[in-house]
Amino acid sequence: MNQETTSSDSGSTEDPGRARPVEENLKERSTWLRLFFMLVVLILCGVASTVTGAVVLLQFFWKLFTGETNKQLEQLGQSLASYIYEIVRYLTFNTEQRPFPFDAEWPAGPPTAPDT
Repeated sequence: MNQETTSSDSGSTEDPGRARPVEENLKERSTWLRLFFMLVVLILCGVASTVTGAVVLLQFFWKLFTGETNKQLEQLGQSLASYIYEIVRYLTFNTEQRPFPFDAEWPAGPPTAPDT
């Protein structure tokens, strides 16, 4: 049995039952489509980060001048944080669900627990 395992593993370092040739992987349309969506989502992440920075500054000055925080800015900040969380999960292959505006609605509250 060891001879069979050794001889079948000599050409590959991966499990032969799961391994696919690199040429097949390179031709996989879904992988290239995911790259496209990842690039678009990465741009959206940059926009969301910039808006988050603006919310931080507005909230700071609101607190500075009024003594309390703005509830609408708090909610916007929370939804932006949840959105960025969803983006990071998608970009790191922790989920296949594309974030808003593709497969999901805009997040309304704290992030939900990931599907396991």
